[in-house]
Amino acid sequence: MKKNTLLKKVAKCRRVFLIALSPVVFVFLVFTAFNVYFSGKIFPGVWVGGVNVGGQKPSEAVILLQNSHTPPEKIILKSSDGSPEDVFEINTGDLDLNFDYIQSVDAAFNHDRTGNIFFDLYNRLKSPFRKDELGFRFVLNEDALSERISSIGSEIGVEAIYPTATIVKGEVVVTNGKGGLEMDRKMVRITIGYNLAFNKNEAIEIKTMEINPALTDEQMESYKERAQKFLDKSLSIKHEYQQFTYKADSLIKYIEPEGEYKNELIEELIEEIAKEVNRPPQNSVFIFEGGRVSEFAPSRDGVEVKKDVLADMISGNLRTLETSEEKTLSIEIPATRTEPKIKTQDVNNLGITELIGRGTSRFAGSIATRVHNIALASSRFKGVLLEPGQVMSFNETLGDVSQFTGYKQAYIIQDGKTVLGDGGGVCQVSTTLFRAALNAGLPIIERRAHSYRVGYYEQDSPVGLDATVFAPTTDLKIKNDTPNHILIQTVADTKRATLVFEIYGTSDGRVASVSKPVVTNVTPPPEDAFQDDPALPEGTVKQVEYKAWGAKSTFNYSVTRSGEVIFQKTFVSNYKPWGAVFLRGTAPAN
Repeated sequence: MKKNTLLKKVAKCRRVFLIALSPVVFVFLVFTAFNVYFSGKIFPGVWVGGVNVGGQKPSEAVILLQNSHTPPEKIILKSSDGSPEDVFEINTGDLDLNFDYIQSVDAAFNHDRTGNIFFDLYNRLKSPFRKDELGFRFVLNEDALSERISSIGSEIGVEAIYPTATIVKGEVVVTNGKGGLEMDRKMVRITIGYNLAFNKNEAIEIKTMEINPALTDEQMESYKERAQKFLDKSLSIKHEYQQFTYKADSLIKYIEPEGEYKNELIEELIEEIAKEVNRPPQNSVFIFEGGRVSEFAPSRDGVEVKKDVLADMISGNLRTLETSEEKTLSIEIPATRTEPKIKTQDVNNLGITELIGRGTSRFAGSIATRVHNIALASSRFKGVLLEPGQVMSFNETLGDVSQFTGYKQAYIIQDGKTVLGDGGGVCQVSTTLFRAALNAGLPIIERRAHSYRVGYYEQDSPVGLDATVFAPTTDLKIKNDTPNHILIQTVADTKRATLVFEIYGTSDGRVASVSKPVVTNVTPPPEDAFQDDPALPEGTVKQVEYKAWGAKSTFNYSVTRSGEVIFQKTFVSNYKPWGAVFLRGTAPAN
């Protein structure tokens, strides 16, 4: 009896279980059938750009989208006040706009196929009851669209005037800002993208924002006080032999009137610097022919400025200049370096492995013939090799200077006058070599200063670091007293009016020291002189000599190695005062 009762209970439980399981099995079978049916189709409830693609195979959906939707010919923008003159059209043909139907369908097909089982299961269960809107995938020329939006913004907006600080005759002058109206370009771009993606062809209302950068009287006073703290101050940014120097009139532009400093302007500055400093790794080239190096390129590390680090350094140094008594600060540009595959020491056996000295000079304002002569004369020194112990004569290396060797007439100093003569500008070359030899720590055997101060040689140098030559009486001679050969290279940048001499060799541990020149006996130039010139028409005045102050400049040059002085010399330059001379025409006018 008990056994029959137990069997009845088991049977009853089985029936209850089967009844309860039946809906689950039914749902499972239905869901399985659903997934099998849609295995190669887009799940229900998926729309692309306003078109229902649910239940479609990808190939069918592509055709459906192509037939139902094509890119608009124009995008219409209008002002918020509805003025007819403020309606703008953007031709989509100018933007190279194209809808990507295949990518759009792929996105729709994979909408519930993310690979996340539970997420996909949930979305598929509700798919018959939903409407998920996806946008068309499209491509266009972003630069062209951005340019057109900017152009429209310029037409519809009123440019705001921002407060500025400038230096006028040594005093800080602050001008206040003025309000303006600016189109919300970011929102316009977002709306254009949304309308294209979702097939909305209505005109887009241009949103504008009021801009009011004007300062209160208290803020203006604070702005001026901050700018005044930069007077007589400067910031130098350096990398190797490159130097970028910014004085007060430049530095105050970076002050943010209501904050610290203008990050956007600092970033622009860094971009300009990076263009000058960044370079790829350079493998060395060394070709020796006919007693000199005909082709040479030193190995150089690749350099890339660390822009974020430099931005922080510039802001920090600006803060220091503003809040301290420091007059001049200097930044070494932080950079990432990449070694070249072929280094200088790998391509020669003459002991030329590295840069040991460099000299520069500027010649801004030179007449065209002088620039020509500088480039020509400097080319005579490119690739010159000096053996250990050899003394180089500038004049001998340069050779003949005349119209027969390619030189043109430019101003030279001769017999106490400035006159046109063949080879004017050659002394720019000797001056630059002199500076390079000093920097390299080489003995200067012979050198003579100019008769009077020449402005070109003081564009980037103190008084007294010049060297004149005039064959056969006046020469510049330097000696290679290193254990290895040295190689001279030159670069004449006529666009930037800069001449560079580089000396390569192997450092033997020497350290060169050039003291700051001491300038004494400063003498003012004499009164202007006027001379009658019958070759010039009457009423014509032509300046042929320019004022120069007389002075005596003295600096000490010493070279040490391991604490021992191996060469020292005191250079004295005596410059005569020089007066301006004007030619006054006396010939009858035609």
